[in-house]
Amino acid sequence: MKQNLRHCSRCYNLTEADPCAICSDPGRDPGLIVVVEQPKDVMLLEQTGLIRGVYHVLMGHIAPLEGIGPEDLTIDALAKRVRAGGVREVVLGTNPTMEGDATALHIHNVLSPLGIAVSRLARGLAVGSQVEYASRGMLEAAITGRTPM
Repeated sequence: MKQNLRHCSRCYNLTEADPCAICSDPGRDPGLIVVVEQPKDVMLLEQTGLIRGVYHVLMGHIAPLEGIGPEDLTIDALAKRVRAGGVREVVLGTNPTMEGDATALHIHNVLSPLGIAVSRLARGLAVGSQVEYASRGMLEAAITGRTPM
């Protein structure tokens, strides 16, 4: 298996076949791309059964202190996919960390001139949690990201 494992030429997820099963699934919506940092993020999102679009794996996040810049990720390949046409929305699913936020902001700046919708996964209070146990950061995200009922 290890010898056959490679990155999908479209989304950079790990696969044995190229393109991967998700990219080649005709039931998927290629107009919706969910961007994640690592292949394991694809597996976790797939377990929800809620994503009907396709993915793009960045293979990390921007981390200047570690010497990782935008050119070290698959951001150029993502922009190329969007420029090829047929994409109406990109959902940024980077981690809610300083590096993940910086990466999402950079991608937003790259994709915004291309005229497509760019959104970010919601964050804040988790289902089943209690306000009294939430951190300041969780409460801030919940308040600023609130949605109408």
